[in-house]
Amino acid sequence: MARRSAAGPAAEVDLQERMITLIRAFGLHKPDETPCGKPVSVAEAHALLELSHGEPLLQKELVARLRLEKSTVSRLVGILKDRGWVECSRSPQDGRAVELRLTETGQRTAEDIAVARRAKFARVLDAIPSEKRASVLESMKVLEEAMSESE
Repeated sequence: MARRSAAGPAAEVDLQERMITLIRAFGLHKPDETPCGKPVSVAEAHALLELSHGEPLLQKELVARLRLEKSTVSRLVGILKDRGWVECSRSPQDGRAVELRLTETGQRTAEDIAVARRAKFARVLDAIPSEKRASVLESMKVLEEAMSESE
């Protein structure tokens, strides 16, 4: 049986509508483009971000960071590998584990996306009145925590 929110159905509907509007305004519903306008999926961009820190990352760690199913990340890694952005190898510590690292092309692609992401968020932040920025950021933190707890 689903637990009802103490806030009530009207608040639930309002939250739902605001989230849908935010997702659409940010462009997250576009399957083949990031919100910053790059021609890669959001999942690919997030994987590149996680892999762009320079250290190899185990595929199971990428699963946890992206909060995606193992099979989804396997397909995602296959796409990134086919594009020449990721190389895979067996972990020296655990021969069963797959280690991922960006290729030079993958690193350049990740950097290009990061530049576009910073520019997009700078424009968004600039559009928020300065006196409301702290409360918007705090509200987003509360929302993210609530969404994590509700999983």
